[in-house]
Amino acid sequence: MMALDPFYPIFDSADWLERLLPLGIKLVQLRIKDSDEQALRAEIRRARDLCARYRCQLIVNDYWRLAIEEGCDFIHLGQEDLDVADLKAIAEAGLKLGISSHDEAELDRALAANPDYIALGPIYPTILKKMKWEQQGLERLTAWKARIGDIPLVAIGGMSVERAPGAFAAGADIVSVVTDITLNADPEARVTEWIAATRGHMR
Repeated sequence: MMALDPFYPIFDSADWLERLLPLGIKLVQLRIKDSDEQALRAEIRRARDLCARYRCQLIVNDYWRLAIEEGCDFIHLGQEDLDVADLKAIAEAGLKLGISSHDEAELDRALAANPDYIALGPIYPTILKKMKWEQQGLERLTAWKARIGDIPLVAIGGMSVERAPGAFAAGADIVSVVTDITLNADPEARVTEWIAATRGHMR
C-alpha cells in the first residue's frame, strides 16, 4: 500500500487548491458537483497541474473517465458511483481507488473492489450534506480497522482539528475534512493547524 498523508482536505474548486496547497497539503480531493463537462475538465486539469507543482497527491471524486483522460492517477467513488463506474477500465488505466462506506454491506462491496483506501463516515454529524446515515462514532472506526487491516482507513464527517486525535486513536490512518477549513474565518491558519496536528500520524 502506498503511504498517504494523514491530512486529507476536500475542496470543490481548483481555486481552493491554488490558495492552500502552498501551505504544505500533500493529499487533496477535488469534489465538484453539478457542473458541465467542459468546466469539469478545466477544473480537473488545473487541479492536476497545481498538485504536480506542489507535489501533492490529487484524488478526483467521481469523474473517473475525465480523470483517466486528463492523466490523473487516483479517484474516489461513493457507493452510488460504484453502481455505474467501470472498475475494470479504472484498473486497466492504473488508477488508484478510494471508496466510501457506511455499513457492513457497503464495506464488503468496497473491499471486493480492492481499494487503496476505505472511507468511513460520517463519524460525527455533518452539515455538508443530508445523510441517510446516522453518525458512525469512533467505535466503528476501530471495528472497521480491525476488518480491513493494512488498507488505509479514512475518517470523514464532522471532523475538526480538535476531534482528529480521537479518530487516530480509534484506528483511522487518515482524517478527511471539508467545512472545518472552508467555513473557517481563516482557512490558511486552520490548514496550518491541521498539518501540525496530523504530522505525527504519517504511516
